[in-house]
Amino acid sequence: MKQLIVLLGPTGVGKTELSLSVAEHYDSSIISADSRQFFKGLEIGTAAPTEDQLRRVPHFLVGMLNVENYYSASEFEQDALSVIATQHKTHDTVVATGGSMLYIDALCNGIDDVPTIDESLRGELYSLYEQEGLEPIRAQLKVLDPDFYNEVDLKNYKRVIHALEVCLMTGKPYSSFRSKTKKPRPFIVKKIGLMRDREDLYNRINRRVDDMMDMGLFEEAKRFYPYRHLNSLNTVGYKELFRYFDGEWTLDFAIEKIKQSTRIYSRKQMTWFKRDKEINWINLSTAQGEDALNTIIDIVS
Repeated sequence: MKQLIVLLGPTGVGKTELSLSVAEHYDSSIISADSRQFFKGLEIGTAAPTEDQLRRVPHFLVGMLNVENYYSASEFEQDALSVIATQHKTHDTVVATGGSMLYIDALCNGIDDVPTIDESLRGELYSLYEQEGLEPIRAQLKVLDPDFYNEVDLKNYKRVIHALEVCLMTGKPYSSFRSKTKKPRPFIVKKIGLMRDREDLYNRINRRVDDMMDMGLFEEAKRFYPYRHLNSLNTVGYKELFRYFDGEWTLDFAIEKIKQSTRIYSRKQMTWFKRDKEINWINLSTAQGEDALNTIIDIVS
């Protein structure tokens, strides 16, 4: 039986290097399930695989989009399944790795078939958000889909806007498209969750931000400053430096905010993932290198 090994976990935990070792062990390719690594030019800020790592193992869905492109979890599901089907013709195992919760869910469980949104409507709503904030969009959603309004994180502007997009585009509540039915897959899915002790993880995150700055994150963010209004650039690391470029923050303060925002995001990731009882967890603070790889091999066997 063909299988998909999914290595998931919070940002900075050590997914990249371990995924390479797992892929090499199984003579597999790697599919990125990181929603920002899809975009070209954001290699430093998204910790995209390096040229050396790309030579070690073939990667898919990395750097294939321009920052202006819109790319949904539904599109990712279809693209990833297509890659897996092709790879399974010659390999029994494919590895996927990332920390983008919704995209991993889409890959493993499927995502509901939500209608394609007209780009002009999306532009209008994002312009409204930029000019007046999220409150008028929340107010419309409350009227058009009170059920979803009562369960969505009302501070998550992307989800609020997307739900309203669907309501306005179809004339139906967004909640009516959400069946929450798990779709069958023609392969076995093995989910491996990577975690670390909190202090260890936070220290790694702080060091990684410093390393990114040394590697040229400042210059990378500067190049994309003219595109700061795009959803693809509403990303930790870039949006904090944009505040510096706008003259709102000092550079030192922006760097500290990157570290803080990344730590906060890592907690959100863990909260989301811990709901999934299918995940087999490995603590990389205690199991490293060969030990971690052998544990994964045992779980998958």
